[in-house]
Amino acid sequence: MKHLHLEKKGLRGLAIAESFKQWDKISRLSGVVIRRDFVIDGFVFGQCTVEGDDATEAILDMHSRLNRDDISFIMISGLIIAMYNIIDLKMIWDVTKIPVIGVTYEESNGIEDAIQRHFPDSYKKKIELYHRLEKRTPITLHTGYKLYIRTEGCSHPDAKKILDAFVLQGSVPEPLRVAHLLANQLNTLQR
Repeated sequence: MKHLHLEKKGLRGLAIAESFKQWDKISRLSGVVIRRDFVIDGFVFGQCTVEGDDATEAILDMHSRLNRDDISFIMISGLIIAMYNIIDLKMIWDVTKIPVIGVTYEESNGIEDAIQRHFPDSYKKKIELYHRLEKRTPITLHTGYKLYIRTEGCSHPDAKKILDAFVLQGSVPEPLRVAHLLANQLNTLQR
């Protein structure tokens, strides 16, 4: 595991969120580089296929195109995006050696049945990818709101410290909120 210098004011993270409508063939991704003092320090866009298997590669491409060595962590809004396009946290960690935090906001009993119904001829690969994700861990933020996280390359206590540092109010970390706003705008413009 990489040691995160959580006390640094200039700690930077890459936050990634998506936007798509149910009839879209692609989901627009946006990434925001933001410092611990909430200064936005860069952004990048990408896309992945709705119902596809390319979200992990899209995120790795976004990170690569930034060409930065000062990013200390990657925060992703959801790990099953674009209608069951499953993100492989371990692969992102293995390639970037940057800790990765997947954030969700609601409890879930699993999605195996939904995947099998939605992909009757090709569900096995998606379920295998889904099972490679660790179980989600609930955490309570300093605001009193609960999040569910999966991590790779950092401990859950360090992930909680990062999330607490980047949440101003409510449950959505500010970098993910900004990334989601950008993804929605990109989705609107590219229609």
